[in-house]
Amino acid sequence: MEDAWRRAKRALGLRLCVHVPAEEGEDGSSERRRRLPAVASGARCRGEAAVTVGPESVPASSDVPLPLPGAVRRSKSGSSRSSSKRKCAICFDSMRHGNGQALFTAECSHMFHFHCISSNVKHGNYFCPICRAKWKEIPFNRSLSSNIPHGRIGVSRARLTQQDANMALLHQVPNRHQRVGRPHTSEPADFNDDEPLQQSEVFDNLNVRSTKTAEINTYPEFSTIPQSSSKDEFAILIHLKAPSANPDQGTGKLANESSAGSSRNRAPVDLVTVLDVSGSMAGTKLALLKRAMGFVVQHLGPNDRLSVIAFSSSARRLFHLQPMSHHGRQQALQAINSLGAGGGTNIADALKKAMKVTEDRSYKNSVCSIILLSDGQDTYNISSNVQGALPDYKSLVPSSILNDARHTVPLHAFGFGADHDSDSLHSIAQASGGTFSFIEDEGVMQDAFAQCIGGLLSIVIQELRVSMECVHPGVELSSIKSGSYPSKVARDGRNGSVDIGHLYADEERDILLSVNIPQSRHQTSALKVSCAYRDPVTGETIKIQGDEVKINRPTTSNISEPVSIEVDRERNRIQAAESIESARAAAERGALSEAVAILEDCRRTLSQSLASRSGDRLSLSLDAELREMQERMANRQLYESSGRAYMLSGLSSHSWQRATTRGDSTDSSTVIYSYQTPSMVEMLQHSQNHLPSPQGRQRPWPR
Repeated sequence: MEDAWRRAKRALGLRLCVHVPAEEGEDGSSERRRRLPAVASGARCRGEAAVTVGPESVPASSDVPLPLPGAVRRSKSGSSRSSSKRKCAICFDSMRHGNGQALFTAECSHMFHFHCISSNVKHGNYFCPICRAKWKEIPFNRSLSSNIPHGRIGVSRARLTQQDANMALLHQVPNRHQRVGRPHTSEPADFNDDEPLQQSEVFDNLNVRSTKTAEINTYPEFSTIPQSSSKDEFAILIHLKAPSANPDQGTGKLANESSAGSSRNRAPVDLVTVLDVSGSMAGTKLALLKRAMGFVVQHLGPNDRLSVIAFSSSARRLFHLQPMSHHGRQQALQAINSLGAGGGTNIADALKKAMKVTEDRSYKNSVCSIILLSDGQDTYNISSNVQGALPDYKSLVPSSILNDARHTVPLHAFGFGADHDSDSLHSIAQASGGTFSFIEDEGVMQDAFAQCIGGLLSIVIQELRVSMECVHPGVELSSIKSGSYPSKVARDGRNGSVDIGHLYADEERDILLSVNIPQSRHQTSALKVSCAYRDPVTGETIKIQGDEVKINRPTTSNISEPVSIEVDRERNRIQAAESIESARAAAERGALSEAVAILEDCRRTLSQSLASRSGDRLSLSLDAELREMQERMANRQLYESSGRAYMLSGLSSHSWQRATTRGDSTDSSTVIYSYQTPSMVEMLQHSQNHLPSPQGRQRPWPR
């Protein structure tokens, strides 16, 4: 056995510390662990790179063994510990004893799968993915030798060909005058190289039918109107709630932790992430982005497909749209971990490439979305302001998004830090039917992504349209307030509709109608509401008819009735959103005092409402939100650095009635109403409970 280890070390011909695992004797006891002498005299295990191998890696018929895992190594303190509980920081798979994979321990003492870290080297990355330490000795896979930049490695190819081993450690030759070249793989003209859907899984999904459907409830402003009275602008609230997710869906679980936790019992997703890797993302930002993307990858199932676009001065597709099977996840994580930062910011080019991925698909999952993250401003496509004119942000948005009134591919934008262009990201998201989130604290980047995919992985309704029709011949529909959702009212005022599109599980929507009610001696059937939508799992069209809204007509007019709390609450929300928009417009003109006064007037009005006086949570939360915005407009510098982005994220949230990240909105202690769904909360809990945080974050509470 010891001769085999010596042969392995001689074949590698390098300064390796090879740890020999214990062998069981005939009596079942373990022999003392042995460590062979290092090749170089005086070499020690600490501070040097090492390849850990196990006994199964030494075939009896092979002169040169392939180093594979299985060893039990000693820590710096000298105590032995198993690697079975450790996970590779690149692919997040366990580094267990004897699972047939080589392990690489860097000179900084961090351990990885050899094939994972050698892929990083292939892409020109010579830094530790965990501590970012620059390595003097780097892992090298002989089959990847052609990709190593010429002149960077101090091991001759002649020497490598004499070694019949699959791996070696290459000594890096420092060269300050030479930049590390990144491989640029040529991209196909068409992105129709996406991998086929998992047909067996899709077929199984067709048999998954939920017994739950969407719910429709209506609330008139008052339940009675005297016979002798007519009412113009009478308010009627339509409240919609999506069905719950399947109980075994498990959106918050790792895809490899639960067979039902992937995409088997929900609508599978085609996801394209667009990541800013410009020079300003270097260091901690890029490390946190990689960690956040690792979380996303690990929570996609084998039926979900992912493609990643990285952009700086130009955009490149890291890999085609491929299923997140075990192999697909490993490939995705390795590609993401190989990213480096440098260059400018070309958002337009990145979005064109992302839309091309979605448009050129040969196969299509029922759900498709784009996630964009940037910490800067587009430096290539937006010209400087002329006499204070606003930039044309539409130039950043692909025409296919602008022309898609149905918002079939929503883009969710994330602005990172104080220097991102919140106006442009908000405009891009708004045009596509997506949300804009403001990641103020770099430590919550993963939480922001977690909340977003918690929703995307729980879509239960698509192509939702809500219709309303007046019943009584004298009733007219005058207006519809539905935020950013397109609505229309017939010319004669007899009917109208709102296109909601998709909803996450348990998500709710409120639509406020204004109708004209005539005088009547009999009970008035004001209108009836219905909706139709498509089930994304089965493809089935589901139609639901709501109850008619009926108004009692008493003869007396001295009946005192309080306004509906549901209607009053929605009025408060709409008024707050309108005040935020007005305050933002004033702030952009430089009138910060006026902006603060607008929000103060709104707070005063809200405090006098029935909902606020009744302790309604949403109304109280709106007051806290407006107060936070006032504080962020204390001076111009504060408004530029965080106030604008915070307000735009709030507007995005209210206009779509969907959760966005802003400030402490993902923290359990927040009082801001965030529209979080149970699936989002579950994913947030998973994010916050499975990674260490210096703030010691707690679990968020549901809405």
